[in-house]
Amino acid sequence: MNALGNILWLILGGILVALMYYAAGILLCITIIGIPFGFQLFKLGTYALWPFGYEMVDGPGQPGCLSIVMNLIWILFGWWEIALVHLTCGLLFCITIVGIPFGVQHFRLALSSIFPFGKDIVPRNSPSS
Repeated sequence: MNALGNILWLILGGILVALMYYAAGILLCITIIGIPFGFQLFKLGTYALWPFGYEMVDGPGQPGCLSIVMNLIWILFGWWEIALVHLTCGLLFCITIVGIPFGVQHFRLALSSIFPFGKDIVPRNSPSS
């Protein structure tokens, strides 16, 4: 079921979301200061490419001081807007019954895009999700 969800996700705009994350990550990695933020965008792009069957969880020993500071900088520089876009897309997908699983994935992406530092992408434990 996760494979079917991921294929439909890609067809219905997931590939576009992931490509936008990767493009912004490449642009940020051009500068030395933006490299940590670019890596977080690559992580979010990978999660946005295959969201079904995976989740973003706190890494080992997280949240640490550095990840908290970096997440604060992330929010102050306006990356919270990504979460608003995912929230809006999630609400639009949830209008129809068929779109609810995709809306839920956008809500998970919104939550993950608020605080990306210190997070890891892991397979989801429950097979029915």
